[in-house]
Amino acid sequence: MSKIRVGFIGCGNVATRHALWLLKIPEAQIVALCDIDPGAFERLYQRVPGLVPDLPRFSDYRQMLDTVELDAVQVLTPHTLHFEHITNSLERGLHVLVEKPMVCTSEQARAVIEAKDRAGKAVVVSYQRRYQENFRFIRDLLNDGPMGKVQYVSGLLGQDWLNLFRNTWRHDPGLSGGGQINDSGSHLLDIVMWATGARPQNVYASMEYFDAPVDINTALTARCEDGVLLNLAIVGNGAEWRDEITFWTENGVIYYRDGQVTAKLRNQEAELIPPAGPDPDNPARNFIAACLGDEPVKSPPEDALKVALFTETIWRSAQTGSPQTVAWD
Repeated sequence: MSKIRVGFIGCGNVATRHALWLLKIPEAQIVALCDIDPGAFERLYQRVPGLVPDLPRFSDYRQMLDTVELDAVQVLTPHTLHFEHITNSLERGLHVLVEKPMVCTSEQARAVIEAKDRAGKAVVVSYQRRYQENFRFIRDLLNDGPMGKVQYVSGLLGQDWLNLFRNTWRHDPGLSGGGQINDSGSHLLDIVMWATGARPQNVYASMEYFDAPVDINTALTARCEDGVLLNLAIVGNGAEWRDEITFWTENGVIYYRDGQVTAKLRNQEAELIPPAGPDPDNPARNFIAACLGDEPVKSPPEDALKVALFTETIWRSAQTGSPQTVAWD
């Protein structure tokens, strides 16, 4: 059986999840690790005891790319480093999975798409919500089910992001590329556009920094090209975790509340709920299948470009204090 040989660029906390995913995929093999922090390797081994012992370790990702036989890499580094790591890996003929956000500007996103097309390799952006059964259920209801046209979407993502990540790279604009809207908030922006197919057009946003160097709280409203209205809140100074999205449609409403989904049709008492059971999919499985040519990429760079364009418009509106238009073309 052919195995995809994977190197990790970045071995911090998020690498744990990706390593655990890959260890469950027979066609995948982790063969090398890279991180500028020597202690990151031992911490990863402690969290993922199933890793092959004594994997080659590097502090310079370029040395890993040049000396280890690889088919693919996973880019799990701070946000502003993604662009260099992605493009250099593609230039060496490697497939790439990258954590969200793919990159921090729309210009970089377009360059990644061009590099991916030149290389003819798979690039998967790790927006894991797309692979979860509850969000696939929502998308199917909105696109192929009885709900009718989406009219209004409200969303709230709240966590104590300000204090959890204080004095880390996430609060350093040079490494994070932005605040909560560019980190956890990126998931909310992506899933709303992916589930509804809507493209925000006119955007008005306000932000609060709480004396931090990056944005913490964001409130935004948007009107999409097809008339869908959005009202989204990103709370990075929250006292507790909250993850809520409500989709109001022509014929009903869908509630997502902290992982649970219920839907109701107009004038009907019965609720629609997704099938029970564990999520059978994740970005790593899709990545390996795409590397082997067995299936298409489900969270491609083209969609990450949409998130970048939306995010840039939100920042621009908050900075100017006026509504802004998303420059899709």
